[in-house]
Amino acid sequence: MSRSTDWVPSLWMDTFEELLYDDNELDYGDQWNLTFNYNQTNIVTKEERKRGWKIYSHCAYGHFQCASCNKIWPSARVVVLFRYRLRGDRGTVIMRPFGQACRRCQDDEFDLPGFSKKEVEEALLRLFSKIRKNCYDEEDDDNDGSSASSTKVWTKPHEASLCQACIMGICCQDD
Repeated sequence: MSRSTDWVPSLWMDTFEELLYDDNELDYGDQWNLTFNYNQTNIVTKEERKRGWKIYSHCAYGHFQCASCNKIWPSARVVVLFRYRLRGDRGTVIMRPFGQACRRCQDDEFDLPGFSKKEVEEALLRLFSKIRKNCYDEEDDDNDGSSASSTKVWTKPHEASLCQACIMGICCQDD
């Protein structure tokens, strides 16, 4: 299986649609959509909370490729942030992947991660579990943390100075 180092929003959108409509992961008759916002943070203001917004931060396994020197590296600490809410019969999910900078170039440019389809599915299934719990009052069946901690993958030590999520104070390295 080839490991994508490219950030592919369509992989996330297509998998979201498959899980939602083909596998009926949120079988409540509501319409859900997924969009991307590359500037969102994990802060939910009081006003946003009143409007129903919630946050779920997922730690995933992904691959990066430096846009400058083409160096490729894996990371078991890729943060994907989801902001979601249900209003009436319409659900919205806004997603942001966090990047990492190349150790070799150290140019303060953050490259976005690539993911396998399996990793995307795991992240979205955990998101759907949170949505079922927080929007539909179902029991949360996710008690084992994030996929990166349950799938043991050897990687070099996490370098906080090269991690966009660490710099913003929301990295999963301490999970």
